[in-house]
Amino acid sequence: MSTTIAEPMTPAEPIAVRVWVEQRMVFLELTDGRVVGFPADRFRRLKQASAEQLREVTLELNGFALRWEDLDEDLTVPGIVAGRFQLPLERSA
Repeated sequence: MSTTIAEPMTPAEPIAVRVWVEQRMVFLELTDGRVVGFPADRFRRLKQASAEQLREVTLELNGFALRWEDLDEDLTVPGIVAGRFQLPLERSA
């Protein structure tokens, strides 16, 4: 009798295949099909950015990071998916 021991699977880091901005919300489509969105105002530099500047986002490092060249801002996709933001969510009145 032979026994096979399964190796524990290590979860893969989330990777984005697409990024876009709608009304100050940044959206990511991940390789597993999920769509994740966050308010741009959760990051200091993005909060100060114009709508046009926000739309100038690109995917970098094979989908591992977001880059806003004019703002000199880089965010990692795993950090976003994990909910690591610089600023608290502002509550509407």
